[in-house]
Amino acid sequence: MLAIDGRIAEVGPAGTLDAPSGAVLIEGMGRIAMPGLVDCHTHSVWAGTRLGDFVRRLSGETYAAILEGGGGIHTTVAATRAAPEAELLRLTRARLGTMLAHGVTTVEIKSGYGLAVEAERRMLAVARAAAGPQRVLTTFLGAHTIPPDRDRREYVDELCGPMLAACAPLADAVDVYCDRGAFTLEEADRILRAGAAAGLAVKAHAEQVAHTGVAALAARLGARSCDHLERADADDIAAMAAAGTVAVMLPGAMLYLRDVSPPVAALREAGVPLAVATDLNPGSSPVSDLWACATLACLTMGLTPEEALAGITSVAARALGRPDLGRLEVGAAADFALFTPPPGEIADPRVLVQHLAGHRAEQVWVDGVRVR
Repeated sequence: MLAIDGRIAEVGPAGTLDAPSGAVLIEGMGRIAMPGLVDCHTHSVWAGTRLGDFVRRLSGETYAAILEGGGGIHTTVAATRAAPEAELLRLTRARLGTMLAHGVTTVEIKSGYGLAVEAERRMLAVARAAAGPQRVLTTFLGAHTIPPDRDRREYVDELCGPMLAACAPLADAVDVYCDRGAFTLEEADRILRAGAAAGLAVKAHAEQVAHTGVAALAARLGARSCDHLERADADDIAAMAAAGTVAVMLPGAMLYLRDVSPPVAALREAGVPLAVATDLNPGSSPVSDLWACATLACLTMGLTPEEALAGITSVAARALGRPDLGRLEVGAAADFALFTPPPGEIADPRVLVQHLAGHRAEQVWVDGVRVR
């Protein structure tokens, strides 16, 4: 592979590339070369702990019941609002650094732990400031849940008005959590349409705890992705297939919430592209290892190793509207990582899916520049 000016210019066998004088030669014999991994669903900006929620769920309480009782997301909102911006930036960069060590070169980060105009804007500003050496794309998720001290109608009005106006310049997409204890289908429709009118791409937390129909709605609005999908039905799948909407599998959340699998076989049969992401967050998926999620997607959801590898690279990039990422081919961004196979294994990317977690990249390059 030959990279020039941050892009892949040639791909071919060693010795056949027309490398210019002074080109840097990377020795990769016996190693596994991967496109830079893409984590297309994270909530990486937060402060505080959700250990209490974890213990309560282990004792039998449900995620939805904890949220409806004022815990869950609300606990993180209070801590995130109280944290100084410099501390949020430090924490976010630390989390991104962990991802970089696993070969992740592009990360999507959502807001949603502010739930007020300035707090949401600040989260997105922190996410963008945390970029470098990784690429960060941002998603406005003011519609994460209804703050307990707010009138529902007034909060939706604020979301679609001053909050969107403040946050849209710092966001690439709009998202909504349409589910039990969160937003209704009618509210989600209004929020997503307002975001689209502001120039943002559409995404949705869809069909996770209860079926709402938001996956089909978002797909009809041209959504890049619908994420979770544990309770997606045939209508949702048909709408996503027709729109080319990516289904983002989040096995960390499925595992931590002891939930059922999304209908992977039906999604596959319909031709819906399958991505895999960490859903990194302090409550339902405190998981930062994208390789672990690729393995879990195979073990708990039925993806093949090939689907999992595409799901953390090219398909994840498609979910972010960036087809130039996650590929080792001419014209793509020169993002790649080198891995040594586990002891005794062959240099086949599938072994990194077979062996659960902990894979650390020897080298990571972003736009043709070595960053690790």
